[in-house]
Amino acid sequence: MRTDGWIEACAVDDVDLEDVIDVDHQGQTFAIYRSPDDTFHATDGICTHEHAQLADGLVMGHLIECPKHNGRFDYTTGEAKRAPACVSLRTFPVEVEAGRVFVKVR
Repeated sequence: MRTDGWIEACAVDDVDLEDVIDVDHQGQTFAIYRSPDDTFHATDGICTHEHAQLADGLVMGHLIECPKHNGRFDYTTGEAKRAPACVSLRTFPVEVEAGRVFVKVR
């Protein structure tokens, strides 16, 4: 079992290719993405502008579009890419091991 700030977020099969799910851990929501190149990424799970669940948004390539106001973020970097979103998301290191996705939380 991992320690030192890593949490077990989900199984690899829980996230479809080019999709996102949300994971709650100790009062914090994370968004876990599976990119077109089959790598995993993690960001804050709540939009920085309207506080909507990003897992309800639309994934397009490496972008997540907020379901509430259509602001976009690059989920690989967290960068806000389209207004009205102007504050970037935090990103978190991800590792995949034995079919499980782990996220290093701060």
